[in-house]
Amino acid sequence: MEKILVATDISANAKNAAKYGYSLAVDLKANLVLCNAFIVPAELPESAMIAWPKFEYDELLKVSEKELKALETELREIQTSGDFVPEIERINVDGRVLDVIADQVKKMQIDLVIAGAHGSNWLNGAIKGNNAHRFIDTATYPLLLLPGVAEYKPIRKFAFATDLIQPKKDLAAIYSLLPLLKKLNAELLITHVYDETDHPDKFKKSIEGFLRELSNKANYPNIYYRMVKSVTAEKGLNWLCQFGDVDILVMVHREKSVLRQVFEGSHTRKMIDQITIPLLVLPSSGLK
Repeated sequence: MEKILVATDISANAKNAAKYGYSLAVDLKANLVLCNAFIVPAELPESAMIAWPKFEYDELLKVSEKELKALETELREIQTSGDFVPEIERINVDGRVLDVIADQVKKMQIDLVIAGAHGSNWLNGAIKGNNAHRFIDTATYPLLLLPGVAEYKPIRKFAFATDLIQPKKDLAAIYSLLPLLKKLNAELLITHVYDETDHPDKFKKSIEGFLRELSNKANYPNIYYRMVKSVTAEKGLNWLCQFGDVDILVMVHREKSVLRQVFEGSHTRKMIDQITIPLLVLPSSGLK
């Protein structure tokens, strides 16, 4: 992992995401991009009909650049234990925020995008309202979503949530995650949430085959497995996040996945409000 992009609108949550991203960049020896899509009306569907005055555009650009410089200065003051100092690049672009991010990911060969998340609207930093789900639905890159309470600490354990419905794609996702795990020397806890109508023996053969193939190909010793019994996927994952000593929860986003169940289930808002650790969403595109 060589380059991390932080989506920021200079809000408190976005600043927190930038601090988290900077500290992570230090540990990964990666560089950082601060990206701000600064024209608010460009977020509205009817904005294409607006003739945005050039003097206002220039003023917004000037203010945005000043705030990004101040944020960069603030990040430079973060004390780190390592001797690596990330390069920081500032990007100010007018346009729809999701389009801007997707464009920069391609242009700059971004490995990871980070965005702030918090409260009942979940993403109310750089990504607002219904754009939150659109962000996840359309992302073709790894996306790390941070709750407002998240503070960076050395990442020691990832939990990968699987429903065992598409094991080959889950295995491909885990293989794509291995370079990050190895760089951080972190553990991977593979987690399957099952409900009270199921029995653990039902999944025994699938689990054994899954872990056997993973063990043969991953060549990484710090991988473990745990089943969690719960009435719903989101409740089980919330429990794991609170009591499982997990630093980052990992999910693959696809048409039928545990992540889709969580977002479309009746307890969606409750989970979003309660989750206190970062959520890493991996796209299913490219997984075979």
